Amino acid sequence: MMVREVNEKDFDLALKGAKVALVDFWAPWCGPCRMVAPHVEAVAEKLDDEAAFLKVNVDDNQTLAERYGVMSIPTLVIFKDGQEAARIVGAQGQEAIESAMREWI
Repeated sequence: MMVREVNEKDFDLALKGAKVALVDFWAPWCGPCRMVAPHVEAVAEKLDDEAAFLKVNVDDNQTLAERYGVMSIPTLVIFKDGQEAARIVGAQGQEAIESAMREWI
């Protein structure tokens, strides 16, 4: 499944079903978000069996962005057992994202 787009309706269920999840808060107009996306995809490919990878378009899901205090994008939030465990704000490379995920798996 790799990276799955979720919205306000299915977010909680998607998060609940995962022991560890990375949520990419992004928007189509955001250049750095488009730069991060292939890195998130690559990490998702490597760790697909161990974690869920979700994307939330902040333009379409402003309530979720507000709920998690997303002030700038891209913001990657790592959840462990449904609770926020770590946050990466700004464009990061594949190694940094993978390393952050491995801390929680």
